[in-house]
Amino acid sequence: MLTHDTLRKLNEMKLFGMAQGFEDQLASAAAAHLSFEERFGLLTDQEMTFRENRRLRRLLRNAKLRESACIEDVDYRTGRGLERSEIASLALCNWIRHGINLIVSGATGSGKTWMGCAFGNQACRQGLTVLFQRLPLLLEELAVSHGDGSFRKCLNQLAKVDLLILDDFGLAALNAVGRNDLLEVIEQRSGHRSTLITSQLPVDRWHDYLSGGNPTVADAILDRLISGSQRIELKGESMRKLRGTRRPAVA
Repeated sequence: MLTHDTLRKLNEMKLFGMAQGFEDQLASAAAAHLSFEERFGLLTDQEMTFRENRRLRRLLRNAKLRESACIEDVDYRTGRGLERSEIASLALCNWIRHGINLIVSGATGSGKTWMGCAFGNQACRQGLTVLFQRLPLLLEELAVSHGDGSFRKCLNQLAKVDLLILDDFGLAALNAVGRNDLLEVIEQRSGHRSTLITSQLPVDRWHDYLSGGNPTVADAILDRLISGSQRIELKGESMRKLRGTRRPAVA
């Protein structure tokens, strides 16, 4: 009866990891030989692990990453333009904590989206908030939000996440509304939140893509996106093609 009451109280206090650990100890003959301090320490560790795992699941769910990718699976094969030391440094996520942007560019199939999601996954594992968005769809949603009055709310939500991943930058043409909305998104995040851009369009062609007859807006967006940013340029064969001819490839 005492055991049942203890488990009930632990669950009522939402100490689910500790409750499970307590049940595990009751079923383990080895646990009986541990001291009170050792058993209590194990219960505390299990509660902390349970909470960390629950938070990670929540962060990953909210991030809506398009690919199941992680930094440990990056493919460093020759010709991809990837350096282990650079990726290891970026994997610390200090650039996110300092509000620095990251640009991942390369040809179609080079693994830009995968790499962006790998950094997103890594950020979640370090307790940072992430949101993955395909830029063409995001701009469509923002255009609709002007009509229903939710634009400011959408903008505030985008401004809060530690890392915003904008995929397929430069893939679809921009109209005047989309150009101004993109500026607002970048402006709200500039200097204190990180934005990761993936694009098959070379950076030196971004101004032409963004200008659309309004170079002032293009200058403003580029200044906020590129100034002080870090860059990864993926090279080599299409990873999609390599998946069909070699061992499973990633990144």
